[in-house]
Parts: sequence; structure tokens; C-alpha cells
Amino acid sequence: MNAISVRNLSKEFKLTAQRQGYRTFKELFRWNRGVPAAAAMRFVALDDVSFEVEKGEVFGIIGRNGAGKSTLLKILSGILRPSRGRVELNGRVGSLLEVGAGFHPELTGRENIFLNAAILGLKHAEIIRKLDEIVAFSGVEKYLDEPVKHYSSGMYMRLAFAVAAHIEPEILLIDEVLAVGDADFQKKSIHRVEQIGQHGQTVLLVSHNIQTVLRLCRRALCLDQGRVVSIGNAADVTAFYLEIGGANRGARRYAEGPHAPGDHVVRLRGVRIRGKNGKTCGTVDIGQEFGIEMEFEVMDGGAVLFPWLMVQSERWPVLWATDAGSPWHGRPRPAGRYTEIAWVPANLLSDGVLRVTAGVHSFRPHRTHFVEPDAVVFHAVETSGGARGQYAGHIEGAIRPLLQWTVEHE
Repeated sequence: MNAISVRNLSKEFKLTAQRQGYRTFKELFRWNRGVPAAAAMRFVALDDVSFEVEKGEVFGIIGRNGAGKSTLLKILSGILRPSRGRVELNGRVGSLLEVGAGFHPELTGRENIFLNAAILGLKHAEIIRKLDEIVAFSGVEKYLDEPVKHYSSGMYMRLAFAVAAHIEPEILLIDEVLAVGDADFQKKSIHRVEQIGQHGQTVLLVSHNIQTVLRLCRRALCLDQGRVVSIGNAADVTAFYLEIGGANRGARRYAEGPHAPGDHVVRLRGVRIRGKNGKTCGTVDIGQEFGIEMEFEVMDGGAVLFPWLMVQSERWPVLWATDAGSPWHGRPRPAGRYTEIAWVPANLLSDGVLRVTAGVHSFRPHRTHFVEPDAVVFHAVETSGGARGQYAGHIEGAIRPLLQWTVEHE
């Protein structure tokens, strides 16, 4: 049974093209008499959007800023009316579209819990029953009876999310709020959404955090300029989103001349992610070997150069760093172009969005010739095999090597 059914949904807004600068009194007078000073422009926020979400499913919606994600959730929550199309919701709906909506700064944390929970649909007896759980989840016990205007922004958001996460609606709409608070609270928040899905409630999640979508959602939808451009398996949809969003570059070239990273000794010419077949990859399968290729040009020969690469992820500041172990290691290099590839073995990385920093330094004397952060950004996914087996949940760890195990049984 479908909890959410959206058919041919469209939403248009009228925007007034205002004249730049100040308006004259005459223009203002003409506008007040019913003569518009500027023509209305038509803006299509959603264009013929259709999809279905099954009961008990955690469904992801991703897309670039301005793609129409928040507009879609506001229509589903009843804040906006669609211009065309139909929406069917089977169950009580709870919305968390803006953390802290409904909070009053002059009221205490305790008073705002009752106020916000009532706005989100809980009865007074239900709020009393859940009060201790909400407070413990938020972590603001010491300041519960202080006005929230004295809270830090993190405390304010944690309390608001704690209330919304415990209202237990049949359908929960979440818009970009799983990034609130510190790392520990984010972990609790994600675990709470997992629990909601496991208890048979339906969750519609909008997020820019690809790893969160991959962890929580089996299926996802990608919006671009108000239209559905991809829908299906979450890994496939997120890979497509990274491609159109530019985050999944896979390769980067630098212009010839003095503006490329480097100095008079050496300059960076390009970095890319490549497969064994030599093709550039924006998305790699962690079960397959791939290479990180760096091309640089030595203009002033004779220096002992050490090219190096560093890989980072969203969750871990540094996964690993490596110096090039080529035949030129420790030897003076003559002028010319060099292409060096660091081959990453299969079943080493964990999945997620990864960023590569490229650099070259030298010793005797020590000198950094260039450091280029985020030279390439690529996406690591797990399609099959590896140590995961049939397990579909999230696996912790910056790296995930496939180790050989021995077993002794008595």
C-alpha cells in the first residue's frame, strides 16, 4: 500500500520584476492606482512531478539548491496548494520543514516542548508521557526551565528536532535537518530516523548529505529545475545527482602557464580518477581497483621532488596520505612532464563522497611547491560482493578492507 502518491504535480509562482534602485513618487502613485509598474513573471518551481512512496519506506529526495525540494515538501504538508496535479497521503502527517518553527524565544525550553508538540499534533497527555524521553534526547536538561532565547543555536536546534522526532506520525516529512548539532547528536538523529522507518512509519527525507541518503534510503528521487530527472535505487540516483551537480568531477585540468598551482620549479597540470581501462571515473566501485592520477610539469630540473596525495571524506578528515613510490623517489628529476598513478586496491575504501588533495614538496631544503585541496571529488559506492554480504545497513569505518579470516573450531 502506498503512503504517498503524487501525480503530475506542478507549482507556479508569480514574480514581480522590480525596477532596480528607488521608485519615484509618480511611479508609486501609478502603482497604487492599479497601473502596475512592472510586469509579473511566471516561475515554475515544480513541473509534472510524479512518484509513489510505499508504507514504511524511508524515501530520499535530493537535488541542487532551487531544484524544488522544499516546495514539494510544503505542498505535501499542506502549506502550499499545487497549481496542477494531485497528492494522496494515507496517514497522519508530521512535518519538520524548519527546525524551531513554533518556538517562542521568551518561553522556557519546557514550555516550548508543550507548545511545539501541540502544534505538531500531540495531545497534552501524550506530551507528558514523552517529556522525559524528549529532554534526554535533546541533552538540554540543565537549561530546561531557561528561556530559549538564552540557548545557543545548537541547543535550540537539538531541542526542536527532539520534539519533532518523537511525535510518531504515520508520515514524517523531513527537510535538511539531520545536520543539526554536533557529531554525537547527528548520529542519534540518524539512528532515530532509522527507528522510525523500522516501526512502519513512512519518512520522506530531503538532504544534501549523500551519505545520509545512502544510509537511510533504499530508493530516492532527484529533482533538477523542478522536474524529476532520476528515480529508483538510492545509489544510482545519488551517483546521477553528483554527476549533474558538478561534485563528481572525476577529473580536473589546469590551464597552461603561470596560473596553474605551483611555482617556477613544478606546476600541476591535472588530476583524475581512472579505471584499469584508462577511462575517467566520477563514481568508483569500492570492490574494484582504481587509480588516482596526477600529472605535473617540472620546469626547472634537478630538484628531488616528492609528489603526494591525500584522500578525505565527509565523515573523516583524513583517510590516508601517500608519497609517490615511483622509480624517481629520492632522485633529482630532469625537466619534463610526469604522470604518476597511485593504484587503490579493491575492497579498501568505505563508501561515500571522497575528496583528493594533491601536492608536491621537496627536501634539502624543505619546500612546498603546491598544495591543491579538492583537486578532484568522486563518489565511492558498493554494488556487490565485499565484506557486506547480504547486510544492507550502514557500516562504520573510514576504510573497510576485506581481510582474510581463519577459523579454528573445537
